[in-house]
Amino acid sequence: MKSPDSHFYVPVLIPGFIDLSEEESTHAVRVCRAKTGDILRLTDGKGHFANGIIENANPKCCRISIQNIEDSENSRPLLHLGLACLKDDANEEVSLHVSEMEVASITLIRTEHSEEPKDSDLKKVIRRCERKSLVSLKQSLKAWLTEICGPISFEEWFKNYTGDIILCDMDGKSSIEKIERKTTLLVGPEGGFSHKEIETIKNYKNGKVTLLNLGKTRLRARTAAIVGVGRIIL
Repeated sequence: MKSPDSHFYVPVLIPGFIDLSEEESTHAVRVCRAKTGDILRLTDGKGHFANGIIENANPKCCRISIQNIEDSENSRPLLHLGLACLKDDANEEVSLHVSEMEVASITLIRTEHSEEPKDSDLKKVIRRCERKSLVSLKQSLKAWLTEICGPISFEEWFKNYTGDIILCDMDGKSSIEKIERKTTLLVGPEGGFSHKEIETIKNYKNGKVTLLNLGKTRLRARTAAIVGVGRIIL
């Protein structure tokens, strides 16, 4: 069998024998038709890779052996995304696409104009976003899993944040210099951040604030998040 053009996720990579989760085992054996003796490319999402030799091709519990652990050449990404909570499946859509790129984390932020159910803790949304991030980690062959955080209020996030900020704004620059430290791209909800929130961001004192223009047309929030991240890191 040709090795699948995808990574398989193992939370902790250590030399020796380990069992893949049932989900990863099913994907390897039933979908990719892996057999005993085949090699799977593994990642822990923490900057490490390994080749795993299949010892028992069981679709419910695939046992593999690992000899060596490799360190990625890329350090943990400096870019983070702060996304105002969106409605429907937009949070998941952003998580899927942004997590294919070198982004350290996505934090769902509750803002004045965000449209998520205010009486929900969004646990199901967070779990679904985490699954999308994991899928993207394996498909994109990245070394680092994009962490999903939140939900958190804008006030609480802002109070505890240190680092630089990039805010999507029509009056901003069309390009950004290479980031050198922890930086969060802030993307508002449909309709944007409130005037009060924008002023709070622009008066931020614990780092540099840069305004980024995403083009001449008005973008939906989910589109702005993807375009913004691409504009910064690509």
